Amino acid sequence: MKIGVITGSTRPGRRAPLVAEWVLDVLGRQPAVLSGDVTLRSVDLATTDLPMLCEPAPPMTGIYQQGPTRDWAALVADFDAYLFITPEYNHSLPAALKNAIDHLYAEWNDKAAGIVSYGTAGGVRAGEHLRQVLAEVKVATVRSHVALSVFDDFRSDGPMDIGELAPRATHEATLLALGEQLLAWGGALRALRQEADVVSVTSTA
Repeated sequence: MKIGVITGSTRPGRRAPLVAEWVLDVLGRQPAVLSGDVTLRSVDLATTDLPMLCEPAPPMTGIYQQGPTRDWAALVADFDAYLFITPEYNHSLPAALKNAIDHLYAEWNDKAAGIVSYGTAGGVRAGEHLRQVLAEVKVATVRSHVALSVFDDFRSDGPMDIGELAPRATHEATLLALGEQLLAWGGALRALRQEADVVSVTSTA
């Protein structure tokens, strides 16, 4: 199983890479990953070439005319599940993350996702908004949600200092639970997609 760990902030001075590093470290020590049964891949939106959505056809058509969109589609399609890392901006998710999701449709369908958010209130409002957006592209989000507080889970010398991530112990337990749910749901939905592919081939034979 392939899981994409998607860093959803592109802002200079962002804390998202610190969170991504922690997520990859904690989940990377799990037996399924160490055995090679599960692959984690970091996907940083700041390193993609996605412009603001500029495709002439709606994403639901699957007609992608722009090179960056086709590259993004190939990357997203390769994963069985996703773990989104998002800060909270004005009660919602970053525009860059919403834009990345809006570019595609079928590539997201019938897959599972987990959410790790952070902000002054743990980023929970961004996380809940993200759940609504993902539901529209047929992504099933697991129940567990890691919500990191910029006051209690980060150490820094001020708003311009990235500092370091120091998550409370309870967050690691929640992240591990999220990982287990992601594997279970991701595996079930992969089987669903494979069954649908078989039915599609049979019906067109």
